[in-house]
Formats: sequence, C-alpha cells, structure tokens
Amino acid sequence: MSANSTSADAERVYPPKNCEPCAGWNEPIEPFRIFGDTYYVGTAGLASILIHSPQGAILLDGGLPQSAPLILASIEKLRFRERDVKILVNTHAHYDHAGGLAQLQHVTGAPVYASPPSKLAFERGDILKNDPQTAFGTPHNSFPAIRDVRALEDGQTLTVGPLAITAHFTPGHTPGGTSWTWRSCEGAQCVNIVYADSLNSVSAPGFKFTGDATHRSRVTSFEKSIQTVANLPCDLLLAPHPELIDMSAKLEKLKSSPAVNPFIDPAACRNYAAAAKQRLDKRVLEERASGAPAP
Repeated sequence: MSANSTSADAERVYPPKNCEPCAGWNEPIEPFRIFGDTYYVGTAGLASILIHSPQGAILLDGGLPQSAPLILASIEKLRFRERDVKILVNTHAHYDHAGGLAQLQHVTGAPVYASPPSKLAFERGDILKNDPQTAFGTPHNSFPAIRDVRALEDGQTLTVGPLAITAHFTPGHTPGGTSWTWRSCEGAQCVNIVYADSLNSVSAPGFKFTGDATHRSRVTSFEKSIQTVANLPCDLLLAPHPELIDMSAKLEKLKSSPAVNPFIDPAACRNYAAAAKQRLDKRVLEERASGAPAP
C-alpha cells in the first residue's frame, strides 16, 4: 500500500459489474512477461499491462471493478509491489477497461492520466453523452468514479524513471480513445510496443457513425484514428481485449518455444488497422443503406 493511501482505501471494495460476458472476461490467468520490462497482469478477457523499472511502474487499463484485486495479485506474483505503480493510464472510458481504476488508485496512490473526454467520463463514473454506447443507459455503462484524474495532450509522453510512454488520441470506439506506445528491450534487442485502443465500430441501438440529428458524423475522425494506429512504429501489438491479438495462441507458442517470441510481428498494427477499416466500411454501408446521411 502506498504512502498516499490509507488502510480504509486499501480495503474499499467496489460492487462487481454484472454483464453477460463479465464472468468469462474476469477469469484469472497467470501473469507473464511479454517482452523486456513489459508484463501482462490482466485477466483472461481484459488486458492490463505493467511496464516496470527499479524506479517505478506504469499500469495500463484496470478491467472491471472486480478485476482490480486480480491485477494487484498478479503484480505481486511477479514479485513486484503495489506501491511500485506511479502512473495509471487507460485506453477508453468503458466499464470493462476503466472499472478497476478507482480501486487501483486507492491502493497504489497513483494518478490517472487521460484524454480530456475520458477525464470527464472518469470523474463522473459514466460514459459521455456522445459515446456511441450511451443509449445502453447509466445502469449498464456506469463504473466507479475516479478521484485524481489529470488531463493529457495528444502526443504527450509520461515518464517514470527510464520508462516513457506516449499517448496517441484515437477517438472512434469512444470519444476519448487513446493508444499508447513505448520501447522495451531485452539485452541488445529493443522493440516498439503499441497498446492500441479498440477500433471496433460498435454502438448501442440507434446510434449512427454517419451522423444524425443529434450527432455529427464520426467517420472521418474514426478513419484518422485507424490510420494513426497503422502508421505507428510497431514491432509488437497489444490490445484491450486479448482475443483481438490472439493472445492465447501466442502465449502457448511462447511457452513451447521461448527462444522465438510470437508476440513480435512488425505487420500486426497494419493488419489490426486494416481489419478495423473493413468493419467501419461495412458499418457505414449499412447505415447509408438504411437512409443515414452521408458524412
């Protein structure tokens, strides 16, 4: 427990989020080293990434409210300490990636850094009115509000000792979506790691990415976000939902042949972006066929 937290904070337990996939998402798995100073400390279906140095650590994404104790346990299984975490960041302000951040902050004392739209959502404990999933309603969308949230600028780099991660705003899936980049090294080999935000064009019923009387078109900005991810220096791709990068298969390969790291794939970001563009194009065609206005 950090010097900035109290025993009451550490013992605070937030109500679990109930959703159809929540139990499966939150199945515990063993933490593992991805590459260099980068570790997986999330659950079976929700990523949480730890970047660690002797001077402190950065933790990316907090899963569900009920994921926080599992994430903290995974950090300790790696023989690191909760109080090593000096910075918390996030990909986007939905309950399945931001739900555990409040408890993680209470335990570690670390501030959360977020894009301006995500900062607003974190402070209110609910998604913004212009989020594509707003129509699901507050009971579905809400998560524990976060106390200490600091605004990021696009392209801003955060540092802890030798660690440096850079924020890239990639709105689309949410208004405040953010992808993250950093370098990790093993001996003389260094790789560019991208923790790419979800680029899925999914929404609550009735929302149109092509725009309507309530919302302007999101197509151009979403396409820009997809291109941003495609253009990032990228040797190793991570994503908020592990299945998006076929993590289970990669982990099995890593266990059987540790000399060759299957997570390293210089084409991964381009392929991830290309798949997202196909999904968005399909969604746009469907919306226009239903009479949605052109962007």
